[in-house]
Amino acid sequence: MKSIHTWLLLSLLVIGQASIAQRMPVIKYPALERLLTRPTDTVLVVNFWATWCAPCVAELPYFEQLSAAHATDKVKVILVNLDGIGQLVKKVQPFIARTGIKSPEMLLLDEPDYNSWIGKVSPDWSGALPFTLIIDPSRKQRKTFEKGLTLAELETELRPFIQ
Repeated sequence: MKSIHTWLLLSLLVIGQASIAQRMPVIKYPALERLLTRPTDTVLVVNFWATWCAPCVAELPYFEQLSAAHATDKVKVILVNLDGIGQLVKKVQPFIARTGIKSPEMLLLDEPDYNSWIGKVSPDWSGALPFTLIIDPSRKQRKTFEKGLTLAELETELRPFIQ
């Protein structure tokens, strides 16, 4: 009986980790660039974060709440993790499981040479985290934030993009 319980527990852990991995695709910069520049009538709220960044971790629940509050609007929240591919299983997946992040779109950007792509995301970005980008592709509007944001700040900054 003990071996059945052990097998069941291990199976649940593997299934749980697999579902987290399914929610955290690993991408390269060209895929991110396509995502940020594709024509759409949906406003994108893109947050770059890492598990080791305290302000990033503090603001993650606000992005979750923003996503839920605008689920019926043409707003898509995308969380882009920058911990690195080597940390996906060791740190990122356990962090997501522990904190219960449920954002529908989470990505891990596998690009260790930050200097090669940060300026392409935004010339206003020094590389500091957290970094948030609000994009309205249909109106070609963008706004960037190189700091932690509160839910109230996110709502205020998003409002002009969705009115």
